[in-house]
Amino acid sequence: MKQGKFKIIENTPLTDCVYQMTLQGDTSAITAPGQFVNIQLDGLFLRRPISVCDVNEDKLTIIYKVVGRGTEQLSQMTEGELDVLTGLGNGYNLTKAGDSPVLLGGGVGVPPMYLLCKSLLAMEKKVTVILGFNTKSEIFYEKEFRALGADVIVTTVDGSYGTQGFVTDALKTLSYSYFYTCGPEPMLKAVYKTSVTSGQMSFEKRMGCGFGACMGCSCKTLTGYKRICKEGPVMEKEEILWED
Repeated sequence: MKQGKFKIIENTPLTDCVYQMTLQGDTSAITAPGQFVNIQLDGLFLRRPISVCDVNEDKLTIIYKVVGRGTEQLSQMTEGELDVLTGLGNGYNLTKAGDSPVLLGGGVGVPPMYLLCKSLLAMEKKVTVILGFNTKSEIFYEKEFRALGADVIVTTVDGSYGTQGFVTDALKTLSYSYFYTCGPEPMLKAVYKTSVTSGQMSFEKRMGCGFGACMGCSCKTLTGYKRICKEGPVMEKEEILWED
């Protein structure tokens, strides 16, 4: 983990409520797809954790949805600097991917799939990406994934674009060696039940410190209690205990 100042290079809307921000600073602590950063915002006590979408030398790309005071404040920033903790979380383990992994991203669970997809393609894997949204107006990054060279399937719940249904409906039609996913918990639970291979899931949870000191984001697993911010946010399918 590193703490540092990052200069805001760009902050642009991708949809009505989803924004992409490019930051410049020391990205050396980011070592794996699926890690996240924690951003300090003026006047707010807790930092805001946001997943890493892409990293390139001294540039960091994040994508976030405006859901409260913190992200609303972030969406209005077009210049200046941010105090950022980087290199948080364990990230995805790429060694288990096999030859033809499938990546499933739902809503704001899509961004970490981008760096993961780039990394797996660099390992010469045949990657399929399933992007899930409620409706056509919410879709983002389809073209970016296609530009990487991945096979891309887009699902919408209302059928206004792509395949009608959920990411799991598309998953049922595929043959794959392993899965990686990030999204809202109901989606993760559905992927857990539908998937026919092992895989890794990235969880979201409200955090205090973001680096394992406060224990506020602990959850029970088959191998004991784990902190989402430290031992997570990525967990393997076989260790997850679902609450009813």
